[in-house]
Amino acid sequence: MTFKWLATLAVWGVIGVGALLVWYGSDLPDVDAAINSTRRPSITVLAADNSVLLESGDLYGLPVTMDDIPPALVQAVIATEDRRFYDHFGLDIVGLMRATAANIMAGRVVQGGSTLTQQVAKNLFLTPERNLKRKVQELLLALWLEENFTKDQILTLYLNRVYLGAGTYGVAAAAVKYFGKPVKDLNIYQSAMIAGLLKAPSRYNPKSSRKRAAKRTAQVIRNMVNAGFLTEADARDAISNKGRVSVHPGQSRTGRYFSDWVLERLKSYVTPGGRDLVVKTTLDIGAERKSEKKLEKILAGAGQKANVSQGAVVVMAPDGAVKVMIGGRNYGKSQFNRAVLSKRQPGSAFKAVIYLAALQAGFDPDDKIVDEAVTVNGWSPKNFSRRYQGTVTIKTALAKSINTVAVKLSEKVGRGKVIGLARRLGMTSPMKASPSLALGVNETSLLELTAVYGVFANGGYGVWPYAILEILDGEGRVLYRRSGSGPGRVVAAENIQKLDDMLTEVVLSGTGKKARLKNRAAGKTGTSQNFRDAWFIGYSGNRIAGVWLGNDDGRPMKRVGGGGLPALLWRDVMTASMGQVSKPEPPTPSRPQMDQKPANGFWGSVKDLFEGSDR
Repeated sequence: MTFKWLATLAVWGVIGVGALLVWYGSDLPDVDAAINSTRRPSITVLAADNSVLLESGDLYGLPVTMDDIPPALVQAVIATEDRRFYDHFGLDIVGLMRATAANIMAGRVVQGGSTLTQQVAKNLFLTPERNLKRKVQELLLALWLEENFTKDQILTLYLNRVYLGAGTYGVAAAAVKYFGKPVKDLNIYQSAMIAGLLKAPSRYNPKSSRKRAAKRTAQVIRNMVNAGFLTEADARDAISNKGRVSVHPGQSRTGRYFSDWVLERLKSYVTPGGRDLVVKTTLDIGAERKSEKKLEKILAGAGQKANVSQGAVVVMAPDGAVKVMIGGRNYGKSQFNRAVLSKRQPGSAFKAVIYLAALQAGFDPDDKIVDEAVTVNGWSPKNFSRRYQGTVTIKTALAKSINTVAVKLSEKVGRGKVIGLARRLGMTSPMKASPSLALGVNETSLLELTAVYGVFANGGYGVWPYAILEILDGEGRVLYRRSGSGPGRVVAAENIQKLDDMLTEVVLSGTGKKARLKNRAAGKTGTSQNFRDAWFIGYSGNRIAGVWLGNDDGRPMKRVGGGGLPALLWRDVMTASMGQVSKPEPPTPSRPQMDQKPANGFWGSVKDLFEGSDR
């Protein structure tokens, strides 16, 4: 009777298990779709010297065959992940029993019993959740793989698709990412290091920790010895040669604000679709890195004492090529790009536009004008010194940044004409035609105003800031390449030369004396009301630079004006960007080449060009 009941239970047990398998099997994922699954396209942003600034998306190498994979890499994977891979049918009963016994003795999970075939099933077809349904489906898919593919095909599929840390999928991508070489050229130590990543890619990859990676690699080499793939002598030789391992440099921590700006603008040039993209840019990585250090030195030293917590820097070439873009003190703490997105009052840095408008209206730098009390519509501006200097030349008034003279000139020229000139120079931020227009109360971005000074530096040609030189797809085909065309001349050369002479005097004898370089320099200081913002924007040779210092919440600084810390920072940034030139020669204005118009109409309006400048 007992036997009868046991037999009945066994039959029903088989039926139940069969029903469970049928139920879970009916809900298996589409295998073909999983094998040919899509991924996030990768975007690699390169600096001007082709060093990597940023990599985003999933980095897959080209598919490789077993003939492309060095035997040492296959042996390292087998020895570490599944030594009975070529002997089992997808489920390793012996290995499962051994792992179970080891876990029971340890009182915790110390070994896994999954085969490489099961890992392929799990990684390619299933979600990472842990439940009975997933384990059953994993087993069914493993059996299906073993039935439909050879062992070498399963292993190749695994090695081409497995995640290996730092955004890389597949051994081909990992070989390039970590060692800068094709997978077929990996030595034993490098092969063991890649095999060691399979346990915990984010923890053991050499970019995360070389020490942990080395320790894990040594364990994999020991596994290869225990599996009979290496002799003790081979192992010692492999480890002794680890000094030849040269981890390929990854993306730089420098230039992240710039890279974000590039990615935001990328869609205006091409439609990525599912393609990998390589974006070659204008960034001078050496100058960027030095400028970051200069900014931090200012903020951590004198800036801290003066209640200055933030800063931004932009450096560009006369044609608008952005060479340095620092959007804040620490990208890790704040990704807000103050060079592009922040709108602040430029103060007297805007006066260069006022004086240029006056030159266009017929005024001359040597014309005399009276610095005296003035009232416009009930508003009476004050000079920074709270004193009046009487009769001065227009050139001196700009050098000394006299407020009353700037207001007088603005009123004589007409506020509407001043705003019209600002628009022609490339400013797109909203402007109110109030009497205080002359004192820079209308907010703008550092990038926008630096580009305006680019017009002064290049002889009067319009400047549209750009970062992208070339865009390639994953196979090296050119999708976009910058070539000349642009807005052309926007200001007469004669007036630009006069303004250049006046801005040079600002640095020689005016408010910008602390910005002096060994070579000829020109520029203008700017300070907003109550010392909330401090600027210096200027140019020398073939570089235009703008710097801003302040606080995000608008808290006043301790009497920090544009002629103080910003002028010092500007001097250091310019030195980092172009070096000191012993022979002081004036810049030679020449027509810069401008960005071409991409096919999708990116240059359809100037406002679109500065889209990134809007808050």
